Amino acid sequence: MILDYHNMKILIMAGGSGERFWPLSTKVKPKQLLSLFSNKSMIRETVDRVLNYVDSKDIYVSTNEIQSKRIISELYDIPERNIIIEPDFKDTAAAIAYGSLIISRDSDNDEVITVLASDHLIGDVNGFIQSLKRAEEKAIEGFIVTLGIKASRPETGYGYIQLNSLELNQPSKAIRFMEKPNLETAREYLEQDKYVWNSGIFIFKYSTIIKELNRYIPNHVSVINDMKKVIDVKIGLELSNVTRPFFDKFERISIDFAVMEKSQLIQCIPVDFGWNDVGGFKSLEEVFEKDNNNNIIKNVRYIQVDSSNNIVISDRESRLITSIGVSNMVIVDTKDALLVCNKDDSQRIKELLKKI
Repeated sequence: MILDYHNMKILIMAGGSGERFWPLSTKVKPKQLLSLFSNKSMIRETVDRVLNYVDSKDIYVSTNEIQSKRIISELYDIPERNIIIEPDFKDTAAAIAYGSLIISRDSDNDEVITVLASDHLIGDVNGFIQSLKRAEEKAIEGFIVTLGIKASRPETGYGYIQLNSLELNQPSKAIRFMEKPNLETAREYLEQDKYVWNSGIFIFKYSTIIKELNRYIPNHVSVINDMKKVIDVKIGLELSNVTRPFFDKFERISIDFAVMEKSQLIQCIPVDFGWNDVGGFKSLEEVFEKDNNNNIIKNVRYIQVDSSNNIVISDRESRLITSIGVSNMVIVDTKDALLVCNKDDSQRIKELLKKI
């Protein structure tokens, strides 16, 4: 039975270094601020998606100082006090603890909080909302709930979650969180039909996440308790500045390592609503249609001779890009830079940026 009442808060994680889609994305304008798939930015799509379930006042966005002005401008309907500027990057355990603290400060109740990425695609919005409703029900019971994506292929780019049973939309105890596997292991996971992709979507009550943080990484809760003494009604950069000294005390650790892989309170709901984390240029092959030569062409005039299986993108609509005898390449042209790489090496962009 799905609850009729809900007062869920949404915490959207919108940091990002802008590396995976460079040169389209940068630190100032990372992936979530790009309009890759429609005339809206990805973070705008994310907010519009959850506005089907909550009010704008219930949506919080966690970002950094470099990106905060663009985020505020892009999300004009979100109260500015709901834009949480992290003073430093200390990974997702600190970000979730801090964001949840601010949400708790602004509310009189022990609200259910849903943590979402700002730059994922979801094809079936109604299915997504129904999953949130089901997850909220379990979260109210005191569980930490995650949405596990039903695997459609042996994917080596995602973490996995092992379940007791895999029945769509039915909560199951999460047995283990698994790191990104090699291809052979990923194939085994797919055959066993008890593994789902880790979406990074988490749903919990504030009291539940604090209890589990205190159990497995108590220093984070100690830092949070110290912050409570100074945050009062501060917002924006003022809040960021007053909490900066406390952030230095956070251990840099992900929420998966800190809590999810250890907690006995994890429930996973297997879902299939057209999720894609758009983790790099190769993931565009799952989203965009290809031409007769298997090329993906986005926002560019592309003329080729004997060229196939390429991804060709520009941020200048009038730009002409040509190729002869080129295959399996990523070609990205912007006013500031040009990237040319083999598709199979596109995950090495971070390596390239260290030299720039």
